[in-house]
Amino acid sequence: MKKTINAIVTMPPYAPFIDEVIEHPLVKGIRLNIVMPIKKDKREELLKGLYEKTKNKNKELWLDLKCRQLRTENYGVPPFTEIELSHKIQVYTPCKAYFSDRSISATILEVDGNKLIMQEGPKRVIGPGESVTIPHPTLQIEGYLTDKDKEYIETGNKIGLKNYMLSFVEKKEDIEELKKYCKDATIISKIESQKGIDNLKEINTRLMAARGDLYMELNWPHEIIFAVEKILAKDENAMVASRIFSSLEERLEPSCEDLGDVDNLLRMGYKTFMFGDDICFKKDSIIGALNLLSIMARRYVG
Repeated sequence: MKKTINAIVTMPPYAPFIDEVIEHPLVKGIRLNIVMPIKKDKREELLKGLYEKTKNKNKELWLDLKCRQLRTENYGVPPFTEIELSHKIQVYTPCKAYFSDRSISATILEVDGNKLIMQEGPKRVIGPGESVTIPHPTLQIEGYLTDKDKEYIETGNKIGLKNYMLSFVEKKEDIEELKKYCKDATIISKIESQKGIDNLKEINTRLMAARGDLYMELNWPHEIIFAVEKILAKDENAMVASRIFSSLEERLEPSCEDLGDVDNLLRMGYKTFMFGDDICFKKDSIIGALNLLSIMARRYVG
């Protein structure tokens, strides 16, 4: 079936090529990941400028809130045995924790609030802001919106920006929590865990198959295929994000695997692709990715 294909691009807030990305015909909107550093006293000015710039081009600006996504709060230099997280958690131990991807792991022996007592540290330096995956069914994360999330919502309210992506949505109460602070928010719920997949029926916003963390959270890697299909079955306008043309981070020629992956997502019926990886940090790689998606989408566009 023919359809319109478009993209949302994650942009570093100070990127010198942001205008070229906004003006690309495939781009429907820009995503600002609030993990990216912005000087606090310049936040409102920068957000207002980005919001007006996108609105003037008839594009959208989305703020991506971190919510219950687990991230590191401190530096960990091997050998070390303690990691501080962005949330307090409870989990049955011992269990595994993964840092950024499946190749870097360590064993959790005990949990002390938001601190992990490790049997051994990962074999490289872990920096603040890195994602942490604990794919254990007993994991419980305290709280949802972070203090930083709330600060950005307050700034958004001041400038009239109401577009939000919510990370790790797992139940309808997550959406209701945002609406306490912004009643008329437009919400995209990022599905990034097995609990989110299990509770799709009660999540009644536009959905996103956020494959970066979702791939890490599932019990077996191949389950990402079924999860992405389930999300699209629940919401025919769902977005798909992350791990898209990742090979362009290192070279300007996509891998065969990347081409097949994107074509498969197009065949499934995905119409909106969000670029959220390192390819967005360089002009050549993100413009190349957008042009490549445009070419591949031609057979599906009507």
